Amino acid sequence: MSEEKIVVHIDIDLEDLIPGFLDNRQKDIRNLESALQENDFETLRSIGHNLKGVGGGYGFSGITEMGAEIEKGAKASDPESVSDNVKKLSHYLSSVEIIYDEV
Repeated sequence: MSEEKIVVHIDIDLEDLIPGFLDNRQKDIRNLESALQENDFETLRSIGHNLKGVGGGYGFSGITEMGAEIEKGAKASDPESVSDNVKKLSHYLSSVEIIYDEV
């Protein structure tokens, strides 16, 4: 069974920036997982807040939505909610397929 791809349309002007942007999101996943193990809700909140802010600017509304949920879960000191959303974010990043559009 093939994995369902999440298609995201991105402005071609951002093409050079996207690989680094996505690499940084993978680092965010690792940092989130580490902070979860330590119940470091301030770090979780901060990373979630950052994700909420950066996703939409690059055309990744899914990152924005999951970042907001991670931030919300961290503010509530709810590790289960944060963990669920970190898993969703990881799945999103591994499933995303980018189509660059000419404007």
